[in-house]
Amino acid sequence: MKNIFLVIALFIFATSCKAQTYPLRTFTQIPQNAYLKDTNNELQYYEGTWNNKTISITFKKVTNQYDDVLNYYKDFLIGKFRVLDSNGQVLFDNTAISDSDAKITGGKFRKTDDKYSLIYIDPDICLMDGSIRINFTDSTKTKLDWRFMDTTDIIDSSCPYYSVNPFPQPLPKEIKLTKQ
Repeated sequence: MKNIFLVIALFIFATSCKAQTYPLRTFTQIPQNAYLKDTNNELQYYEGTWNNKTISITFKKVTNQYDDVLNYYKDFLIGKFRVLDSNGQVLFDNTAISDSDAKITGGKFRKTDDKYSLIYIDPDICLMDGSIRINFTDSTKTKLDWRFMDTTDIIDSSCPYYSVNPFPQPLPKEIKLTKQ
């Protein structure tokens, strides 16, 4: 009889310890070990390949991934891209890297302007970094407005591009993309 009560107590404890789930558009403090989930399936509209004549970006949704900095689980987008010059020559291509090494990772929707925020960190270009904001420009969700803000602060002499002029710029600052 004692074992039955112990099993019931453990079951109740285990089910009550389940982490809380919050929608992506939660703009309050997220508790530790909670789950910021794409409950409205908004990220699916961003998934796929977007391009124009010189750049092709593929977004993929990652689910239930633990964020070591924020200390909670979340759904987000990752991005991989390929950039061509005007002659069709490949300038940058990270489409073959693993998802865990993606240089573009999503954050969340912004409360102020409803844009989705992403972060860009490129260890191959001297830890170049910046923030990206994307949003749809049409009701069919096939056109995307892209804005990249380079926030790279310091490039020191250990960088292989230290004295290269112009410094490599893999991502465009502003661009309109169309879904393929």
